[in-house]
Amino acid sequence: MTPFERELLELICTTCNLQEVDMDTVNSNDPLIGPDSPLGTDSLDALEIAVTIQKEYGVRMDSEETSRVVLQSLATLAAFIEKNR
Repeated sequence: MTPFERELLELICTTCNLQEVDMDTVNSNDPLIGPDSPLGTDSLDALEIAVTIQKEYGVRMDSEETSRVVLQSLATLAAFIEKNR
């Protein structure tokens, strides 16, 4: 996991109030949202994450389709932010 991906993971845990997550076991390619996510996040959390990313990094996810692709993993989210900053 890159330092930026770790920063994003910490931001997501804070935003979504995830206190039970062992951040050292989360992989950059693990799903961020859904039943397979080690974070246990759902679609409401995805909305919170998208809003927080926009506030923190000035990057907007324009559509639901974009959000689905971008929020696949920490790696895809980090790449999207870095590309669109």
